[in-house]
Parts: sequence; C-alpha cells; structure tokens
Amino acid sequence: MKKIISGLTILSVLVSCTPDKTSSKLSSQETQDFVSEGSVLVNTGKNTIKERFSPPKDYEWQDEASGSFGYFIENFKLKPYGSQILKYDETPISTQHLHEAVFDIDTGNKDLQQCADAVIRLRAEYLYADKKTDAIKFHFTSGDLLSWNDYKNGTRALVNGNSVNFRKTADFDDSYQNFRSYLDLIFNYAGTISLHQETKPVTKNSDLKTGDILITPGSPGHVVFIAGVCNNKDGKKLFLLGEGFTPAQSVHLLSNPFNKKTSPWYDLNVDSPETKTARYIFKPTNFRSF
Repeated sequence: MKKIISGLTILSVLVSCTPDKTSSKLSSQETQDFVSEGSVLVNTGKNTIKERFSPPKDYEWQDEASGSFGYFIENFKLKPYGSQILKYDETPISTQHLHEAVFDIDTGNKDLQQCADAVIRLRAEYLYADKKTDAIKFHFTSGDLLSWNDYKNGTRALVNGNSVNFRKTADFDDSYQNFRSYLDLIFNYAGTISLHQETKPVTKNSDLKTGDILITPGSPGHVVFIAGVCNNKDGKKLFLLGEGFTPAQSVHLLSNPFNKKTSPWYDLNVDSPETKTARYIFKPTNFRSF
C-alpha cells in the first residue's frame, strides 16, 4: 500500500472495485480485422485509441492539436486487442470484463502506480517526450513540490516521521531509468488530493477535451481521464475514459456498461450531480484540466 503524506500525517489509500457488466458479444467480419460492439466499430488490428475505436453513427473524432497532451493520449500505443489487465506483480486482476483496451505502458513492479499515478505518469511521459522538462513537477499530498530537474540533479526527499526535507544526496543523472525512479517517488507521496490541486476546473461541456480528468479527491478517492472525444453536427459530445486502479495495474480504457449501444463511449455532463463509470461513481461530478 503506498504512503500518502496529508498535512503531517501519512495515510493509506484504498479504492474498491464494483464490477457490474457482462462480457460484450463480438461479431467478426470476414475480410477485415473489425468487431462490432453496439453501434461502434472496433478495428482490432490497430494499436492506438483513435485508430482502434470509431465514433458512433453520426459522430466524428474531435481533432486534438498536434503536440498537445490530448494528441499524445489518443495516439498512445495500445497492447493487442483482448489484452488482460495485469497487476504490478504480472498476475491478472479478477475483473476482466469492464475494459476495452490496455495501454502499452509498464506498471512497475511495486504497488505504486494506482489511479492518480496513472494520470501523473501519462502527463509526465508526454512532457518528457516533448522535451518540456521544466514543466515536469508534481506536489506531494503534503504540498511539497519536487521537480524532475531537481531530482535529476541529485535532490532527494527525506521523510522523517511527519516532516519532509529535500537535500542533494545523489549525482546528476538524466537517464530514463532515473526518470522512472523519480516518478515512483512521486507515486508514493502524491495522489488524488495533490492532483486535484494541480489542475483547474472545467465548467462547460464544450470545453472538455482529451487529457482532462474527472476526479474525486480524498482517501479514498479516484480519477479517470478523457482518452478521446467525438462530436456530431449539433455539437453533442461523447467521450472515452481511461484509468489506473488499486492495486497498481495496467492503465486501461473503460467499457460503458450503462449504454452498450455506444460503449465504450460515454455521454458526460459537467453539471450532472453524479457520473457513473464502469468501476466508480463520481459524486459530485468534477472535471478538471491541466
């Protein structure tokens, strides 16, 4: 169980699962590598969100600006169609019927990369790949800030009881392996509370975009991220949702058990008093953006 520093107290975080969907039926086509789920055509041979999942009838993908966080997510590589969600110890979770895709990104070998951490991981990987290293900085739940620039220059967090201090105790190392060590440290001491504080509210449906998050800060809390957006000629939007979960496990794209016709697309509303997703109910609805 990862440690969260809240004020001067170290807390544990646990989020429970609520499986409630039966497996989707798949109908294959003879000449192409497609399956049909409700009104959504899934190109099982493609390996990104945008290529694999078509919008429902009369909808089109909402284009994200090249180089944006949203563009990075919708074009992130997926594991082969039908891949299972694996825990950090490489064993499958018991609930395998609530996801439609698995992101091709490691979970690490410790119980660290949970729900908020999955979002932090994707955000950090985007900034790292785009060479925006000055922007790679995350708060602990205590409010203490540690940047990748400081960490690669040798700064380390020293936790002593209820206090956190930072000291230079290591040599310069800007390798990707050290970057992953930095993220594991962030995962250990950050969470939904700190992620909530690092983002700003989204108050209009028209402003929702790929890369935005739906979050309940707390212990326990949870967060999902928008992994794709489509819209119709009237401006109506539908959304794909991704998440990490507890215990640390594969980042995955959720199915929509509440509307199998459009699954995995969700109809979301920033003004709704609650939002039901496949594995968590957000109450109140709380969308935020980096």
